[in-house]
Amino acid sequence: MGSAGFAETKHLLVDQATGGYLAAATTAPDPVVRSLIDRTASLGEAAGMMATAAQATLLTMLARLVSAKTVIDIGTFTGLSALALARGLADGGRVITCDVTDDSLALAREHWDRAGVADRIEFRLGAAARTLTGLAEGTSADLVFIDADKMNYPKYYRLAAPLVRPGGLLIADNVLLDGHVVDPALAEPGLPRLCAETLRSFNAELAADDRFDVVMLPFADGLTIARKKN
Repeated sequence: MGSAGFAETKHLLVDQATGGYLAAATTAPDPVVRSLIDRTASLGEAAGMMATAAQATLLTMLARLVSAKTVIDIGTFTGLSALALARGLADGGRVITCDVTDDSLALAREHWDRAGVADRIEFRLGAAARTLTGLAEGTSADLVFIDADKMNYPKYYRLAAPLVRPGGLLIADNVLLDGHVVDPALAEPGLPRLCAETLRSFNAELAADDRFDVVMLPFADGLTIARKKN
């Protein structure tokens, strides 16, 4: 097939009805995840920072597929991604999760305890860049999940990429940013537009990184999965 044919990719507009059908056709969240989602929703607008239930299912699946023993979770919030990743760990594995605030840590730990994974999760308070640079020499990550402040995605990626082992995964959430990365001028002036421009640049840099095989999925707010080449 020529290059013109290759460019003719099928696209599906995921409207509300289709989104509901996709969710119904995905493994339903268990009572602990359901509780965490509901409790996070009560936080109001900030709840939009949480991963979706389907993303949690996918994170658990991906951690299991790579037999993850060391996972780095950048952006803890109320703890759903850390919980999901911890459930996918191999025996003796750990999730290192970090955030610049511990405001929601009590809620996260309550649900980590209920899920029986609290002993597999290590929370570090502080900037993600500091956490990444402060890891012990020789740390090798099976999976890194980036879901934090969008302006620092390039920095997190550049620090995390060398840590990912061959065959390991680097995953980034919100890479479509409500579609604004396609044309950052569509975003509101100021920080929203800067975030869109930053993510567009980040997406291009990761896609061109010959250390990884990269695929971007139109899933939730956009999810990129990059596998480190052997």
